[in-house]
Amino acid sequence: MLPYLTEKFGNASSVHGFGQEARAAADRARRQVAAMIGARANEIIFTSGGTEANNLAIRGVCELAESHGRHIIASSIEHPSVRGAIESLEKRGWSVTRLPVYEDGIVRTEDVRSALRAETILISVMMANNEIGTIQPIKEIGELIKEERQRGHRYLWFHSDAVQAAGRLPIDVDYLGCDLLSISAHKIYAPKGTGALFLRRGVRLTPQLVGGHQERERRAGTEPIANIVAFGAAAELASREMTERNEHTRHLRDRFERAVAESIDDIALNGDRERRLPHLSNISFRFIEGEGLLIHLDMQGVAVSTGSACSSGTLEPSPVIRALSRDEELARGAIRFSFGKDNTDDDIDYALTALQDAVASLRRLSPLSRQTVAAS
Repeated sequence: MLPYLTEKFGNASSVHGFGQEARAAADRARRQVAAMIGARANEIIFTSGGTEANNLAIRGVCELAESHGRHIIASSIEHPSVRGAIESLEKRGWSVTRLPVYEDGIVRTEDVRSALRAETILISVMMANNEIGTIQPIKEIGELIKEERQRGHRYLWFHSDAVQAAGRLPIDVDYLGCDLLSISAHKIYAPKGTGALFLRRGVRLTPQLVGGHQERERRAGTEPIANIVAFGAAAELASREMTERNEHTRHLRDRFERAVAESIDDIALNGDRERRLPHLSNISFRFIEGEGLLIHLDMQGVAVSTGSACSSGTLEPSPVIRALSRDEELARGAIRFSFGKDNTDDDIDYALTALQDAVASLRRLSPLSRQTVAAS
């Protein structure tokens, strides 16, 4: 991306040579991003990130099609940007069915089938959860929607938030049957502030940003060419290195989880143990607040989270953990650990030591822990 920050400064909407140089760079990146998910280049709309892509998909499709129905189906563990977009429609009179995910954190296809109505316009189920990593049955839901259309349900579309999954799971939008799919650049090591929406050819939506002809008049605004170029390069690298990266992060995660289970009592691993992304681990620690543990670890240089970064600042326990039927104590004590391609075994050793010390320190101060000891 560096040349587009220093030398190649053209606006991709301009017709002069500098602009056309920028346009060519954006088109190349569009092809690279499309290839990562098995799409055509003209089906990619660049956005400011996954949040905008989710809003454009959900509000855009629903607003255009509301004369045909006003019902949405979504899982109960969607990202805050999906939840927020759906809630905004709900306030305007739309009906919403939120699917349970049970203790393993996975939607059941039969629940999707049971929730369908004649007036259902959109089904939105994330490909993999951003907090617990569980992988959802997207292919099966896509097949269900295909069957519904064959029975005459014409105005029904399928959206999947694949922000956490892209670059970590093989994705082919035709195979999966998605009509819309959201992805984000920073999840695959490109800069923050850029994302994309896959919009299947023939699917129409109402633009949410207007006043420009960019992105085939589906998303107005001058394109950030440097970020888009980086997104394309990162998509190509993510596709090429997917197997190697996944093996590396899975090794680190599994080693970490084994050591935590052996050295720390009163924990609960959240979400299905097999059907999940290789780089995420979500663990609840009894008798302590996740926020306190996060702060202790941060002071030791270990960065973790208590939920989605987009919902940080709230004092409420994670709705994702609560959706697993965990009690409030476990929900409040949940921590998400993420492992990246550049982490090492030494990092795991350091994090484990910091975690063991932090948990021991917090439990010594916890009135819940003291009551438990006294009762025993």
